[in-house]
Amino acid sequence: MKIYLVQHAEAKKEEEDPERGLTEKGIKDLKKIGNFIQKLNLKVSKIYHSGKKRANQTAEILKEYLKLENSVEKIDGIAPMDEPELIFEKIKNFNEDIIIVGHLPNLSKISSLLISGDKSKEIISFKMGSILCLEKKEDFWVVNWFVKPDIL
Repeated sequence: MKIYLVQHAEAKKEEEDPERGLTEKGIKDLKKIGNFIQKLNLKVSKIYHSGKKRANQTAEILKEYLKLENSVEKIDGIAPMDEPELIFEKIKNFNEDIIIVGHLPNLSKISSLLISGDKSKEIISFKMGSILCLEKKEDFWVVNWFVKPDIL
């Protein structure tokens, strides 16, 4: 099983857009990531997001590149300040590859908890629009790969 953790792409400032939708740069960055993951032919069953506009838009753009239908869903436990244990408990019940589109600091804590068992250690330095692939190996998770838009 694989989990892809994605930090939402660059969002507008709250003064410009109270709902904080994606900027043009954010959309452009996601297209880079989309082209990259499309070539990998990922077998993702669902894309989960926090419900915030920037995360939902990120999920919808990725869905188009993966050619998924009716596969984007809001899920609790991945808002910026949520504790990672909330989604960790849900992940235990998943048996298909999924994408989780979320926010910092929550994504950093989720990845640290999955990889090391300690949510307080920053192991992955997420950037807006970046994607981390974690793969489950028996009872633990390993980093398969990590990509940021600026290196594509």
